[in-house]
Amino acid sequence: MKRFLILLALPILACGGLAETVSPTITPLTPPTVVSGSQTDSQPQLGTAIPPQTGSFPLNVGEFPNAKNYEWRLIASGLNRPVDVQSAFDGSGRLFIIEKNGAIRIYENGQLLEQPFLDIEERVNDDGNEMGLLGLAFHPNYEQNGFFYVNYTGKGGDTFISRFDAGGTIADAASESILMKVKQPYSNHNGGAVVFGSDGYLYLSLGDGGLAGDPHKNGQDTTSLLGKILRIDVNSSDPYAIPSDNPFGNEVWAYGLRNPWRISFDRSSGDLWIGDVGQGDWEEVDYLPAGSRGGANFGWSIMEGNHGYDGQVQPGLLLPVAEYGHADTLGGCSVTGGYVYRGGMPEWNGIYLYGDYCKGHIWGLLRSDGQWQSQLLFEAGMTITSFGQDESGEIYLAGDAGGVYKLAEK
Repeated sequence: MKRFLILLALPILACGGLAETVSPTITPLTPPTVVSGSQTDSQPQLGTAIPPQTGSFPLNVGEFPNAKNYEWRLIASGLNRPVDVQSAFDGSGRLFIIEKNGAIRIYENGQLLEQPFLDIEERVNDDGNEMGLLGLAFHPNYEQNGFFYVNYTGKGGDTFISRFDAGGTIADAASESILMKVKQPYSNHNGGAVVFGSDGYLYLSLGDGGLAGDPHKNGQDTTSLLGKILRIDVNSSDPYAIPSDNPFGNEVWAYGLRNPWRISFDRSSGDLWIGDVGQGDWEEVDYLPAGSRGGANFGWSIMEGNHGYDGQVQPGLLLPVAEYGHADTLGGCSVTGGYVYRGGMPEWNGIYLYGDYCKGHIWGLLRSDGQWQSQLLFEAGMTITSFGQDESGEIYLAGDAGGVYKLAEK
C-alpha cells in the first residue's frame, strides 16, 4: 500500500488533489539553435544493475572512515529555509546559500553577510512546499562574464530558468534574462538543480510535473521536458543552443525520472549522480559515468527504484546503484542527492554522500571490487534539504530549520 509523506518534505513524493489537465510546454525566450556536441560514444550497459543493499548496515566497514571521528559543524544559522549551497569557483572562497523564498545569501570569512547577493522574492512563488528559488550555478567563466543561472517557480507556478549578471560582490536583479519557461501542471515535483558539466553545457533537473504516479506519463515521454535531465549550451546562442548530439533533437539528455531534486557531477571524474525522489515505497540514487552518451532511461514510471510500478524491468532501463525503502528501519521517505567528496580529508576521497530529508540519515556510497557499497554514516537529527561543495571540495549540508553545516574532523 502506498504511504503518504510528511507534508513538510521539500522533495515530497506525492501530494496534491485533482487539477485541470495541462499539457506541459516550454517557452524559450527565442528559439534555440543547434550546435555540435562534445560527448564521447561510450555508454553504460543498460537494463542491468547491481542490486543495492538495503536495511543491512554496515557494509564492508573498512572501505569507509569511522564516522565517530567526524561531525557536521554548524557554520551559519538563521537562514530562511536554505535549499542549496554553491560556490562561484572564483577564488573568493565564498559560499552562496539559496533561501527558498527568493534570496541568495553570501557566507564569507566565517560570516553570513546581511546583504543578499540576489533578492528576487517578488518574482518567486514559494507557496507550495516544493516551489520557490531552487537551484543555482555559476558560469565556468564567471570571473570574466559575471553570469550565473537560477531555477525558480514564478508567480504562475511554472519553472523559470534565468541568467543574471553580477558586478562586484552583488548581483543585479534587473539583469534577468529568461532562457526558458516550462509549464508545470501541478505544484510539486519541480526538480530544481542547475549544474554545469565538464563539457561546458548546462544541465537542468526537472520533475515529472507532480501530483502522484506521473498521471501525464511525462517520465517516459521524450517530447516532454518534465521528468528529465536537460542539457543546453548557453555559450553559442541567445538564449541557448541545443547540442547536436542531444539524443532526441530537443533539450532532453536523460529521462525516466520522477523528481530529481539534487544532481551533481564528480569534480574529479565527471560522473553524474542523481538523487531521484520516489513515489511511496522506494528512494533511489542514479549514476551515469563520464563520457556517456545521452538517452539514458532511468525507468520512472515503469519502475520505482528496482521495483515495478507501471510495469516490470525491461531492456533499456538504467536501474539505480543504490536504493532504500520507506519501510526499512534505516530508510526514510525522501532522498536528498549529494556530492562525491574531493576535499582535504583523504580518507573521504571518492565517497558519494547523500541523505534523507525526513529522517536525517546520511549515507556514504562507493564502488569497490565491482560492487556498489552503501553505509549509513551519520544521524544528522535534522531535515536535510541539500548538500553543497566549496572550491576545495569540502562538503556541506543545509537543514530546513535554517542551518548550514560542514563535514569536519572532530
